[in-house]
Amino acid sequence: MPQWQNRAHFFGFAAQLMRHILVDHARGRLAAKRGAGAPRLALDPEIALPQKREVDLVALDDALTKLATLDPQQSRLIELRFFGGLSIEETAVVLGISPATVKREWATARAWLQREMKQKEAHK
Repeated sequence: MPQWQNRAHFFGFAAQLMRHILVDHARGRLAAKRGAGAPRLALDPEIALPQKREVDLVALDDALTKLATLDPQQSRLIELRFFGGLSIEETAVVLGISPATVKREWATARAWLQREMKQKEAHK
């Protein structure tokens, strides 16, 4: 049984699991519909990637995987905030960085993901 260091550590692990569960479910539904649009999920406006839009979880997962090759910390940060619902402060604890760094990285990673997902959408 895992030994959780603190509440943020537990939620960090839960964020990874939630990402995998939601993306696997979205991929399964997508496959079942023979290529129809992936299920959309309405997000909390505080942590929404595209502002107040629904998110294609499969496209988000693909973009996060690509981001992880460029900047693993930013990819993890998005995972913690988006899938785990962690606050700036909780994310800082899990990643071992300052809240100010989390805010900067969050803004940068969100902008990158939005651009990446728009480009993918344009090529469909």
